[in-house]
Amino acid sequence: MAEPFRSFASKVIPLRAENVDTDQIIPARYLKVTNKDGLADGLFHDWRYNEDGTRKDPPFIIDQPRYAGAKVLIVGDNFGSGSSREHAPWALRSWGIQAILSTSYADIFRSNALKNGVLPIVLDRATHERLFDLVEADPDAEMRVDLAEQGILLPDGSTLDFDVDPFAKMMLLAGTDEIGYVLSREPDIAAWEAAHPSRVDTRIGTALAG
Repeated sequence: MAEPFRSFASKVIPLRAENVDTDQIIPARYLKVTNKDGLADGLFHDWRYNEDGTRKDPPFIIDQPRYAGAKVLIVGDNFGSGSSREHAPWALRSWGIQAILSTSYADIFRSNALKNGVLPIVLDRATHERLFDLVEADPDAEMRVDLAEQGILLPDGSTLDFDVDPFAKMMLLAGTDEIGYVLSREPDIAAWEAAHPSRVDTRIGTALAG
């Protein structure tokens, strides 16, 4: 993750499809890459492109000009189901998505998203439907997502609170991951080890013993 997660305002892309699995988010043929280059083009590829590589007409919703630069996606229930692939949040983040609104997510997808700069926000069904209606009625409507305050500021001035794992929140705000977090604690780890010398000789029974 390159940047800390900051408060931002954005239009919201409405995608009512339910049970969108990771193969629909990023087809398996893209899993050969080990970096994020080109994954923005692979996002929802089979919904966006014809077999000859041309864009579908009419364009898929994320390709519609009105949603250029949008950072929030509102989707149906059970988003990110199917096989585990970190490429799914990679593709979403590469395209520009920073937050997703749904009633539920597949557990592995949610975990992968939080580790890759994409905030999966859970809404109750009534609120979820109300927001869908709002953004479909007014595609220019913007919402502000504030992770630090764990709230979404709506166009009418009201705020929706949301829950997020405290450790995941800390890492998102810092722009890091578990490895980065451990590396940031190296001085503390070294100090603890210096104050707690090993009480067991792990070399016993090896050529290094004695």
